[in-house]
Amino acid sequence: MRTWQELNEMQNQYRKDVALRLDETDFDLKWEILVCGGTGCLSSKSRDFMDAFNAELAKHGLADEARVIGTGCFGLCAQGPIVIVYPGGTFYHQVQPKDAKKIVEKHLLAGEPVEKLLYHDHETKEVINKLLDTPFYHKQERVALRNCGRIDPEKIEEYIAFNGYQALAKVLHEYTSEDVLTILKNSGLRGRGGAGFPTYMKWTFAKNSPGNQKYVVCNADEGDPGAFMDRSVLEGDPHAVIEAMAIAGYTIGANQGYVYVRAEYPTAVKRLQIAINQAREAGLLGEHIFGTDFSFQLDIRLGSGAFVCGEETALLESIEGHRGEPRPRPPFPAVKGLFGKPTIVNNVETLANIAQIIVKGPEWFAAMGTEKSKGTKVFALGGKIQNTGLVEIPMGTTLREIVEDIGGGIPEGKAFKAAQTGGPSGGCIPVEHYDVPIDYDNLMEIGSMMGSGGLIVMDEDNCMVDIAKFFLEFTVEESCGKCAPCRIGTKRLLEILEKITSGRATMDDLDKMEELCYHIKENSLCGLGQTAPNPVLSTYHYFKEEYLAHVQERRCPAGVCKNLIQYKINPETCTGCTACARACPVSAISGEKKMAHEIDQAVCIKCGMCIDTCRFDAIYVQ
Repeated sequence: MRTWQELNEMQNQYRKDVALRLDETDFDLKWEILVCGGTGCLSSKSRDFMDAFNAELAKHGLADEARVIGTGCFGLCAQGPIVIVYPGGTFYHQVQPKDAKKIVEKHLLAGEPVEKLLYHDHETKEVINKLLDTPFYHKQERVALRNCGRIDPEKIEEYIAFNGYQALAKVLHEYTSEDVLTILKNSGLRGRGGAGFPTYMKWTFAKNSPGNQKYVVCNADEGDPGAFMDRSVLEGDPHAVIEAMAIAGYTIGANQGYVYVRAEYPTAVKRLQIAINQAREAGLLGEHIFGTDFSFQLDIRLGSGAFVCGEETALLESIEGHRGEPRPRPPFPAVKGLFGKPTIVNNVETLANIAQIIVKGPEWFAAMGTEKSKGTKVFALGGKIQNTGLVEIPMGTTLREIVEDIGGGIPEGKAFKAAQTGGPSGGCIPVEHYDVPIDYDNLMEIGSMMGSGGLIVMDEDNCMVDIAKFFLEFTVEESCGKCAPCRIGTKRLLEILEKITSGRATMDDLDKMEELCYHIKENSLCGLGQTAPNPVLSTYHYFKEEYLAHVQERRCPAGVCKNLIQYKINPETCTGCTACARACPVSAISGEKKMAHEIDQAVCIKCGMCIDTCRFDAIYVQ
């Protein structure tokens, strides 16, 4: 592909292949069956379903009339594997390989949907035929995720059919690098991987830094527990990242890019490499792209799973072949980055917005969000929530809307207690801030942060001291050890939390804990150490009564910390059925048949088997 005109011709040609998904009439196939090929659904046998469906099509002589397409993540992971049948966009959920036969025979041949596989709203029980009609999507706006679940990520033709590489062609033919920077400035796009630094500003620093060699780096080293935003974009729409990196290269004067992605993402790595190879073959990477003087190469570098390599200077050290440890700043990477040359580092989600901003204009993007936080944000929604999955919401959406309207609320009628944003670097948002609009500034003001976009929901059964300890355990394990405040300070901080949850702490320990938190924040070398105390500080600030209960009363209000709880049997409701005694692995429960039983606290290991076994709710935690 040497010209923009050739790209347009290819787009018109390829649109026939996706016409059913666009509700257009000029198409060659009778049916298209889209199957989620994201990691979550693949682990639930979506690949086996595709094989079974193809076998059924062949069996009924329909192989030339229908096509099975593996896509990226649709978002509603709690209902996977997800299948959508076009025309019509009928949405089937939690399908299994054995369901392929039913869908072919009833839906394709008889023209009737398979009722059993249709989605039923968990509150109204209403049958919902289309995925986008579910409450999960009502308040979402898919920008970075626009093609995830819509195209085959292993076919460049489908990306081109959906306006792929039009932004790159437009930039190379119509815009100067200054024009691109102005567009990004007017869009208000801020980095989606951490503190929200303005994207245009980072690119401007790199463009203005002198050097005969510059680099563009994509940070796909997603390490937060429960986060899978970047993985899903790479699995579902890898060309969006490639196109954006080429635009970045043109803007700052770089001819080489690297995608740094963790090796634990095999599907993402595979699809990204396929996409890079296809872009090279099509002339969209390499020398003289679209017949211009601009050349750009792109390669993948694999990380070995070190959380600290999500910090941009540690990431650059790793690409260079060194141990992943952060560098002192300044100088910043835009001035002296990879191999000592000016470098921009953007995360996957940031880059996934670039092409659409170019094509649709900065005003379109800036119209979404809040005054200082424009556009949308992708969150990996997990924890105590009905609809776990991937969501993309306009900035300014409240936490209540995400949890209740999109997430479907807390299971089993439990009460919302808090949500953790930003992973180990973030903080807990309590119910008193349930209605705060989510954007960069608001989250910072209430003691949390946007981070890369993990959002873990907690209910009344969660112990906030235990939550803080969980994140500290992660940070201690992942600290690179380069600076003493992080290496030693987080370890000492974890020891204090362990004393609190085991019932050995004093009030002096709480004072030491808070003092140590601020020392670590102020003296650590990189963002990992500087933000490591955030989960402790935010939980201590908003849930101080839980810390005091652990220390002063030797009690865990949530009944989570084993050393501070006791399992007891209510003699009025115990029937003496002996089920709990038979289930107890250490024989801590005694009593005659049809008589109230007792638990020997000295022997009990607090495993909870007795509560799980009792059919009369006679056992409780105190």
